[in-house]
Amino acid sequence: MKKISNQIMLITYADSMGNNLKDLYEVLGKYFKGVIGGVHILPFFPSSGDRGFAVINYDGVDHAFGNWMDIRKLSEKYYLMADFMINHVSIRSEEFKDYMKRGDASPYKEMFIHWEEFWTNGEPTEEELEALYRRKLQGPYKEFIREDGKVVKLWNTFFEEQVDIDPWALATQDYYQRNLERISEFVPLIRFDAFAYASKKPGTSCFFVEPEVWDVLDIGMKPLRDRGTEMLPEIHENYRIQLKMAERGHWVYDFALPMLMLHGLMTGRTDRLIHWLKICPRKQFTTLDTHDGIGVVDVAGLLEDDEIDLVRNKVNMKTAELQEYTKLPAGIVKMSGAKARQYQLMCTYYSALDEDDASYLLARVVQLYSPGIPQVYYVGLLAGENDVESLKRIGEPRSVNRHNYDEEEIVERMELPMLKRLYEIMRFRNNYPAFDGEILINEKVKNGTLEITWSNHDRWTRLRADFQSKEFHITYVNEDGAEVSL
Repeated sequence: MKKISNQIMLITYADSMGNNLKDLYEVLGKYFKGVIGGVHILPFFPSSGDRGFAVINYDGVDHAFGNWMDIRKLSEKYYLMADFMINHVSIRSEEFKDYMKRGDASPYKEMFIHWEEFWTNGEPTEEELEALYRRKLQGPYKEFIREDGKVVKLWNTFFEEQVDIDPWALATQDYYQRNLERISEFVPLIRFDAFAYASKKPGTSCFFVEPEVWDVLDIGMKPLRDRGTEMLPEIHENYRIQLKMAERGHWVYDFALPMLMLHGLMTGRTDRLIHWLKICPRKQFTTLDTHDGIGVVDVAGLLEDDEIDLVRNKVNMKTAELQEYTKLPAGIVKMSGAKARQYQLMCTYYSALDEDDASYLLARVVQLYSPGIPQVYYVGLLAGENDVESLKRIGEPRSVNRHNYDEEEIVERMELPMLKRLYEIMRFRNNYPAFDGEILINEKVKNGTLEITWSNHDRWTRLRADFQSKEFHITYVNEDGAEVSL
């Protein structure tokens, strides 16, 4: 099993670049040698929905994708990250089915959060309900009928196939222990999905509630510490939360970068982006796109409301004609009594930039030079456009950014000159030693331009970029000590 290294990580489903894990291994080795150093394989376990995120069990790999040997083979060539749903389980899991069958006699009863038992008076007050951070407009619970005929209300933050679990229950902690130990046999890094939602407390937003959230983290980390497995918490919210996590030494995501980059490219300004690059965590994974879309809420405070609206409106205009095909609201969240707000943009990053090759290449190159380890979503690796047909067929807003590529499509996309240039720079990013050194972001450049320098002993590389002309220039010191252009 390879350990985490400062090389670009691909984000992909097991069946998105080919049909399964064997295909993924072959495709990466055949076409992307040196381009990718790590792989975040999105949930590859048996699941009942949410494209893998309603995990039934972590005992094995979904047979449609392969088996543990396929994961092991990938782990010997790439450093891997896998997901663990710390906040919820599938309603098809054995634990939940046992509770539905045996009711109060089930050893898993306390694992699930009973709505009436959670609130002091059996139901939340109007103020308590309004305070909740909600991902759907209705209350975050779902009713189930047990085999004994009793109707129970259980906490349900996300989708119909998922039910939340209580991290303080001994049954849950046992569930964490056995499953996290198993996953950590194969990967050096585990992502705690929906981590901030697991810290529930009456009278609060039930989202990243302090100090309870740190107790949840300790509970989840307990099975990982002995193995030296590292953890990346998935938290889509204001960037200040990422700063809090980073202060405690944890890996974090740079979910602010995507909107800041779009703003810079849409306006020709770089002052907002430069400010963030100066203050952002260094121990982080950077993103421009993920399987969930482009986060909006993460950047509040780094961009003004009207600046956020500018980006959001431009991207929403790009996808306006697609809204009639969606069965669910496109990324809506309601928080703390405020009106519903858009949580994320449902669009590929390439389409968000109007499929403009110069803008897209510049965005990726700046990401490669930003502090942290770059993550590139598989659709972004191939500069994929919005998949309108998938959206029409499935009706899930996120499917527009989840096109599955066969080998023929991959080869066709790779012929784009812009992508050939991108892969050349990605290989350089993975191997040039300066990226393991110190970063200097020049604050004195003219607004609309950017200058980033990485240096490590006698090796250095510099990126100069112009967000108005969409041009950039990369220089570096070669093995002979000469300054050359890439």
